[in-house]
Amino acid sequence: MKRTIKLAVAAAVALTSTAAFATNGDHLIGLGAKARGMGGIGIGMSHGAESALANPAMITSVKGTEISFGGTVFMPKAKNSMGVEASSDADLSVIPEVAIAQKASDNFYWGVGMFGTAGMGTDYRGKGMNFNMVTNLQLMQFAVPLAYKTDGLTVAVAPILQYGSLDIDYSGRLDTSIPFGFGMAPGPTRDVAGGAGVAQDFGAGYTLGLGYEAGGLTLGAVYKSAINMTYKGQLSGATQPFVDAGAFASPMANNLEQPAEMGVGASYAVDGHTFAVDYKRIKWGSAKGYKDFGWEDQNVYILGYQYGQDNWALRAGYNYAKNPIKEQNGMTAAGAALNMFNLLGFPATVEQHYTLGGSYAFTKMTSLDLAYMYAPEVSDTYGMGAFAGFGPMNPTSITTKHSQSSASAQVNFKF
Repeated sequence: MKRTIKLAVAAAVALTSTAAFATNGDHLIGLGAKARGMGGIGIGMSHGAESALANPAMITSVKGTEISFGGTVFMPKAKNSMGVEASSDADLSVIPEVAIAQKASDNFYWGVGMFGTAGMGTDYRGKGMNFNMVTNLQLMQFAVPLAYKTDGLTVAVAPILQYGSLDIDYSGRLDTSIPFGFGMAPGPTRDVAGGAGVAQDFGAGYTLGLGYEAGGLTLGAVYKSAINMTYKGQLSGATQPFVDAGAFASPMANNLEQPAEMGVGASYAVDGHTFAVDYKRIKWGSAKGYKDFGWEDQNVYILGYQYGQDNWALRAGYNYAKNPIKEQNGMTAAGAALNMFNLLGFPATVEQHYTLGGSYAFTKMTSLDLAYMYAPEVSDTYGMGAFAGFGPMNPTSITTKHSQSSASAQVNFKF
């Protein structure tokens, strides 16, 4: 059975030609086109079936059965420089999503959701001075939301099964295409350092949700558990050359835990207008793997607006979260190595996101949702002074520029 599930997930993930850059750290700002059109709003506002993971208590807006399926085309742009600027070729991804929710009785609701929830990566193969670095993290979650509603109050839980894959590879050649050698063996093969192929794992967790409705006001709260993942040989393989060179005392463990998060939200609807706000805190600083790379907890602030009539709606949103990657002391070998890995391989650095969206109902049963997101370019420069004097480039810093855009589409059926 586990093999069958893995094959099914792999087939869905295969839609993703390269790794996705997510937006709040490595998390997508929203799951579903309605949420993405409002900056990721979803804790204190219901979007029907697509609310399965954002806040399972919000699926209670469905009147019978609702099915939503669609996806997001993600278009990140990353440029890196350790003396010579190069662009990452990981610039297009397709992220799938499917959700079903049903009102089973006057009080009980349930559903099923499958979403690509997170990912990041770069591809600098053939780019010369960037180690030919290739990284690719992809995460997909399956959830079964169960919600009980009485007198405006909803309590909900969603058990989660998470599938993840991770690949970290970079060249170990000692020639002028590499800024410093670290004693790695010469040769043209890309897998000299790294995990030597994709590693996969399953993990389990849960989401708890609360909702309360009174008139046009909706309040919500959510807690998502951490989900530990182990990617055999990836982090240990990628960091071993730096152990050999004396930068690290020992290779990193292969755990990369998706962090716990908690949040609250509220929305108010009046005369076709809906105003919404969400806040959540993502616990990168205590998550296995991320804390080893120096990531810090992230506060996410979201504002959303919707104007709707009988068969159409327009949406807009804004999402802000400070870059969670803390610069390390680049005058130490360990700090310089972490700065290099973070900005070259996993530059989850964008902070502001502007979104637009809309819906149109063709019939009482069928509707279409669209959304567009733009995250303007940010530029971050971290120190690497400890590596000055190694190789022909003498790098003293690393600079990464990163921007994003995406387009989402979703079809909904109501019965």
